[in-house]
Amino acid sequence: MRGLIITADDFGMAPEVNEAVEIACTRGVLSAASLMVGAPATADAVRRARGLPGLRVGLHLVLTDGRPVLPPERIPHLVRSDGAFHDNMAVAGATLFFHPAARRELAAEITAQFEAFTATGLNLDHVNAHKHFHLHPTILDLTLAIGDGFGMKAMRVPSDPHAGMSLTGAFARLVRMRATRAGMLTPDRVFGLAWSGAMSSERLEKVIATLPSGLSEIYLHPATAGDFAGADAAYRYEDELTALISPAVANAVREAGAKLGGFGDFAPPGSV
Repeated sequence: MRGLIITADDFGMAPEVNEAVEIACTRGVLSAASLMVGAPATADAVRRARGLPGLRVGLHLVLTDGRPVLPPERIPHLVRSDGAFHDNMAVAGATLFFHPAARRELAAEITAQFEAFTATGLNLDHVNAHKHFHLHPTILDLTLAIGDGFGMKAMRVPSDPHAGMSLTGAFARLVRMRATRAGMLTPDRVFGLAWSGAMSSERLEKVIATLPSGLSEIYLHPATAGDFAGADAAYRYEDELTALISPAVANAVREAGAKLGGFGDFAPPGSV
């Protein structure tokens, strides 16, 4: 069996992202999206998701390169003077590892983001983190512990066969081990790290055409334009949307005999 989850990250970041998610779900092969609950266009994303019964929505925890759900004064060790999360993940990661107050604030912020997702009324399909920050052991352990109380059943393990990873790969193995031990569904492999922001139609078609058996996730960052607030200048947002609605890509899914869905569609009976 070839199970395939095709996910759009950063759902809620901007109207351009949300519009692309809707287009890719209704006219293409997109089957899931990861929601930023504290982003500027979250309300618009939730409204669109409610009208897309075929879209499975998960929580995209934002703990770097974004703004918190909690007031910044409640989490002073996690944010800069402007109230946004620290962008230097190495420094932020060291603070979380060594500073007990920072860990308490982190637990409060993760809880707040789960609560915000619950308040949307959407079913929680999966959990991952912006820029894969759940590779950090402290973030991982708190996410697993807190997420259990909110019905979390699945987690992304950012391990791409096409990416030359050493340290990242080691942390990904830790994520898989701890997530599996916690009873989480994890994909056997994840595609997207090697071509983050640059998943062209040709690349997406080739990945799908050569899918091994088991459960695979492919994540992308589609948008209808690339000049929105918070956009990464290096990302080819419109090209990724084009890939998701490409007839050749849809045909590759059919030819591979892959079953499309969200994480919950591949969970063992009785686990969700």
